[in-house]
Amino acid sequence: MIRGGRVFAPDTREWIQTDLAIADGVIAGWGHRDALEVVDASNASLTAAFIDPHMHLESTKLWIDEFVRTVLPLGTTAVAADPHEIANVFGVPGVVALAEAANRLPFTFGICASSCVPASPFESPAAELGHAELAELLDEHGAIGIAEVMNFPGVINGDPEMLAKIATAGSRRVDGHAPGVIGHQLDAYLAAGVESDHECTDLEEAAEKRRKGMWIFVREGSASRNLAELIPTVLRHGTGRVALCTDDREPHTLLDEGHMNDCVRLAVAAGVSLEDALVLATSNPADYHRFDRLGRLAPGYQADILCFEEISTFEPARVWQAGRLVAMNGKIVPGVVPAAGVPEWMLHSVHLEVPPGPEAFDLSVPQGGRARVIGVESRSLSTRNLVIDVNDAAQGVARIGVVERHRHTGRVGLGYVKGFGLLRGAMASTVAHDAHNCMVVGALDASGPSEMAVAVARLAEIGGGQVAVLNGRVVGEVRLPIGGLMSQQPAAEVADEARRLGEAASTILGVTIDEPFMQLSFLGLSVIPELRITDRGLVDVSAFALTSVAEV
Repeated sequence: MIRGGRVFAPDTREWIQTDLAIADGVIAGWGHRDALEVVDASNASLTAAFIDPHMHLESTKLWIDEFVRTVLPLGTTAVAADPHEIANVFGVPGVVALAEAANRLPFTFGICASSCVPASPFESPAAELGHAELAELLDEHGAIGIAEVMNFPGVINGDPEMLAKIATAGSRRVDGHAPGVIGHQLDAYLAAGVESDHECTDLEEAAEKRRKGMWIFVREGSASRNLAELIPTVLRHGTGRVALCTDDREPHTLLDEGHMNDCVRLAVAAGVSLEDALVLATSNPADYHRFDRLGRLAPGYQADILCFEEISTFEPARVWQAGRLVAMNGKIVPGVVPAAGVPEWMLHSVHLEVPPGPEAFDLSVPQGGRARVIGVESRSLSTRNLVIDVNDAAQGVARIGVVERHRHTGRVGLGYVKGFGLLRGAMASTVAHDAHNCMVVGALDASGPSEMAVAVARLAEIGGGQVAVLNGRVVGEVRLPIGGLMSQQPAAEVADEARRLGEAASTILGVTIDEPFMQLSFLGLSVIPELRITDRGLVDVSAFALTSVAEV
């Protein structure tokens, strides 16, 4: 029995002074009764544990056991995860391996069946998931619903395969991905069966989607931070069909800022009441994903409990998961999270036995100098489709390339990018949503192609990760051998490597953009407006077609 605390009831927005009785990992009831063990929580605030309704484990760069060790002390005991990064690299076997590892941990890890592998016909992953594979994940491997439907043009235009994928959900949830989709196009997207969106960046867009019955997940990740812009939708229209989510958080963001507790903290700082903010991170995510026994501290619910000695810190003093104490004072209880081994076959995914040489990255400037250029900005995943003179040094243009790494095709897509601030050297990554080929940005001058070649060769040598190169020498790296996406190392080590790599990019290469490697990783995702690049070339997302580098 947890005695003496104030229990938060999300459905009435009340704090109730009562004891909590727990048996077999479940809340047996409220009020005093005989107990084998009594825990004193006098003057403390007790809430249901936090639930992240949309995230990608792979973005944390941590294998699942280390992710759980990292977020349990922060108050998160459940997530709904879209493993489409692993799925793009390994297909159904990769998702199943992740699910099997999760089953042994003190955590609710709801896996969604990835709907867009690949995200579009312009991408080249190692594996593809059709509606039959989605049905397998749902019916045989316990997937809780359909993960974000990123190919919104396909859905809106009635692509039979996309509609078949949505139909496999049956009564289960269908998550969306609809940046800037409004009006009649939104009507078609919703009518097809999509139910949520985490890609809103505009308040009026969020309002229209809520009016039409769509759930909105207000995202606060590492690179894409939309909470400040979107949280007024809660202030204006309440908490109905809204939840907070992290989507993509780097390991150093988890350690420095937090997880869902940080989202709650920021919502309160933006004017949302404490009670409403808690609803957005507990009962609302549980209701959306039909985690029917999570999100409330009520009889019959799983005893996932946060105890705050001072709730204004948003740092729980104690965390229980299924009635078991798993964290105290910001630290995991030793031994509660067992090691989750990684299958050996997941450590060999970069198939570049002969990496491309400098000539593969030597893109000729179009006659007259004017070219289509990907325009990137800090704290936004959207890009601009620019047409500028790449010879104008004041424009700060750099080279960008994508090397196919799965099927030995030898394809290299080339283009230009503006906004990184990169002055010299190169930076490269096998974390490259969603096909996860090798993304590389290099200096525009004559040294760029050779520096890009060195960076990609290093990725092949270490089995995947992220690197910075100058004068043919590696000046920073994060090794990510699990699918080229994740590390087996402790979170603090991975975060430290990521910090040092970021510092090398800024101080040595001259990069000025926030979270440069997160930004780089999204430039291959050909379903976010406006201009992207894959191994097949530049993609005009608005036209949903390949386009040329040269202005025509």
